[in-house]
Amino acid sequence: MTTHKTIGIFHYQVGRTDGVSLELEKWQRVFEELGHTVHLCAGDLGTAEGTLIEEMYHHIPEIERLNYNTFTELRDFDANGYKKELYRWVKILEDRFREFIREKKIDFIVPQNVWCVAANPAVAIALEHVRREFDLPALAHNHDFYWERNKVSLTCSAAIELADKYLPPRSKKIKHVVINSLGQKELAEHKGITSTIVPNIFDFEAPPWEADEYNSDFRERIGLKENDVLLLQATRIVARKGIELAIDFAKAIDSPKRRAQLQAKGLYNGRPFTEDSRVVLVLAGYARDDVGGGYFQKLMDKAENENVDMIHIGDLIGHGRQTQAGEKIYSLWDSYVFADFVTYPSLWEGWGNQFLEAVRACLPIMLYEYPVYKADIRDKGFKVVSLGDNVREYDSRGLAQVSPQAIEAAADQAVDLLTNAKLRQETVEHNFQVGRENYSMDALQKYLSPLLED
Repeated sequence: MTTHKTIGIFHYQVGRTDGVSLELEKWQRVFEELGHTVHLCAGDLGTAEGTLIEEMYHHIPEIERLNYNTFTELRDFDANGYKKELYRWVKILEDRFREFIREKKIDFIVPQNVWCVAANPAVAIALEHVRREFDLPALAHNHDFYWERNKVSLTCSAAIELADKYLPPRSKKIKHVVINSLGQKELAEHKGITSTIVPNIFDFEAPPWEADEYNSDFRERIGLKENDVLLLQATRIVARKGIELAIDFAKAIDSPKRRAQLQAKGLYNGRPFTEDSRVVLVLAGYARDDVGGGYFQKLMDKAENENVDMIHIGDLIGHGRQTQAGEKIYSLWDSYVFADFVTYPSLWEGWGNQFLEAVRACLPIMLYEYPVYKADIRDKGFKVVSLGDNVREYDSRGLAQVSPQAIEAAADQAVDLLTNAKLRQETVEHNFQVGRENYSMDALQKYLSPLLED
């Protein structure tokens, strides 16, 4: 039996366009539809309402340094100094969490990624200490794990203890959710912890995203004309997103041979493709998680060297429509309304929110078959333009490359979907139905309801 709960959801940031923020918003909605009260607690609230605990935020310079000294190398401290700094932050956060739990009368907590990836390592320890102190049940939503990140090397005994005891913690009062079968297997192998799979989902019953008075100037604002082809890369700009492959894909579509085909046939919705039409790769996600900016600059350099028309509009895109410094900001969904094609060449994803967004937007999708897609999604029968599942090599800049044949074949398929209205409609409608059957809000409620039972 499930009694009414007052639920505290914890994440480093909420009200943003990253996958965890988007997914916890759906969980919040389902919890509330089931009759529970939900309070968000985060280090950055974005456009959401909740309790702000600034010390939770993972992009505070001292926290970024702590993360580096936990998982990469002990650069700024000796082992004792590191432990002191870690537990200085733990103490601060414990006080903040106690205050939040008492004030909101929280009796059930839902940590979102803070017990598995530890972008802010102190949050993991502090939250488990306070959970034990209040003897609270928890449902831990583990999107991805610290050991899945590149070049992880626990640096000292305190870091090893953090990972062993708190990433994630073990308790009969904690139920664990993972978002894919690979994560379920790894959690069992690494930690001996059993978990339930709850895949990412989307609201397929909501009204479609459409052009309206607010977004009607979107193309003009970002410098595109009506007869330009907009290839949308909606993800954050971090290296695992494989955005370099989208640059190769855009270049292949913009080849003289395929431009001639686009000109001869015209675009799927009656727009002409003319001699002055551009094929533009539009990066709509933010780049602030690209620590140091190295990856973003490599992409800009590659696009320039390859003569690929690529623009970054992250400053014009927010979690929701808003005004910042007197300037109109569009929602992420507005970018889908004016896209002709979605590129999703991620090399690794915990699940793949932007994949479902493209399906929901009724847009054709180019993707690299990342491991979770192959393990959990491909067998559902989506129709996609695939780059295959084999990175052939990395170039001198460290950017991934697949075979030229895979890029050329994908570009040929893309031209068909950009020019053949019937084929395009059949493809996107098929994908929409598959998505609605497998990954709807109704499906999420069926997953979550039993996990809340006492």
